[in-house]
Amino acid sequence: MSDHISALVSAFGAFASALLLLGSIAQYRSGASPLWVVAGCAILLVSACVLVRDVRRLRRRAP
Repeated sequence: MSDHISALVSAFGAFASALLLLGSIAQYRSGASPLWVVAGCAILLVSACVLVRDVRRLRRRAP
């Protein structure tokens, strides 16, 4: 059961990081530093890797 909760939290984290990336792109278009976009990409990449890891763990334990 804890693996399911971990995967759910990872999915919400990936969703939140995608929203952060979209916000950083909007801020960049309005004149902010391009480092915000780089940070948003890095956060999205890390959260996607964690989500993939959790989903693989769920599939491995499924009967």
